Order: sequence, then C-alpha cells, then structure tokens
Amino acid sequence: MGGRDKATLRIDGERIIDRQLALLRQVAEPVFVVARGADRFPDLPIPVVCDLRPGAGPLGGIYTAILSSPRPRTLVVACDLPFLTRPLLEELARPREADLVIPRSARGYEPLCAVWSAACAPAIRRRLDRGELTAALVAEDVRVEEIGPDILGACDPRGLLFVNVNTPHDYERARGIRR
Repeated sequence: MGGRDKATLRIDGERIIDRQLALLRQVAEPVFVVARGADRFPDLPIPVVCDLRPGAGPLGGIYTAILSSPRPRTLVVACDLPFLTRPLLEELARPREADLVIPRSARGYEPLCAVWSAACAPAIRRRLDRGELTAALVAEDVRVEEIGPDILGACDPRGLLFVNVNTPHDYERARGIRR
C-alpha cells in the first residue's frame, strides 16, 4: 500500500479498524490491538500491545496476541479484512476443544481470522525461532478444527469475508463493495 496504514483506510467512510472493533466488542473481551509500537493508534480507546517479535510478520503478531491475552483462547483478526461478519466471529468464538479454530476458504486456511489457544504458543515459538513465518503451517503442529464452506457461506452469502486490502487495487475494489 505504499506505506499507507491498512487499518486506517476507509470503506464507506469508516476506518477498517473501527469496523472491526465494533464487531469484536460484540463477541470478545478484552479487545486489544497488536502493533509495531504502542503509540501506533493513539486515538483508539483500547490497549495497543507492542509486538514481542518485531519483524516476524503476522505470525509474530499472533504469538504476541496469544501471550498478551488473559484468556486461554484468543480471537485474532488481521487489520485488512473490512467485511468480517458478526456471525463468523460468533462461530469462531464458540467453545471448542481444538487448539486452533480456523476457517478454510477456497484459498486455504485463513489464520489471520481464527481462534488460537494458549496451547499454540510453543509451536509458534518453535517456528519463529526457525524463521518459519507462514502462519497457516502452525496447523500442522496443533489440534485443528476447520470452519468449512457451508458455515462460511451461512456467515456471509456474498463471499466477502476474506476480501483483504493489500494493494491499491484491492483497496479500490473493496471501496466499490457495499455492505
């Protein structure tokens, strides 16, 4: 995005992060943000936790979220998913026995919109220590419950759940989609 902060991009006049926080507050407690620096979002009325593994990408952020959470299970959402729905987040947050509750879309696992248990932390740490930063691969090391296409379709019949904003083209496309 040429240095632009994806979380603060606006869709229908609202920042992506504000859209997400409004949903997350309905299904999770506490809600906090993991960022490179604690001063990244000074206007947010929630805690901003400094990334414990800087430079480790999204997997480092997941690791920080798990270790920073006071709960045994943590709902993790990437900052560039503007079309998440409450039904999906409620489905993910339902009590489960698995270490990782993860949607499987047509693209594969969606680790940046999943519930990670504290039991995942050692497996993530081992991967981080080896420089293996692909978040979806942690599923090989823990007990997984997949959220498949039937449930995903019921949570979002339009198929927009995992539309993300990584490029200017993605952003323009997302801006053209109405809720």
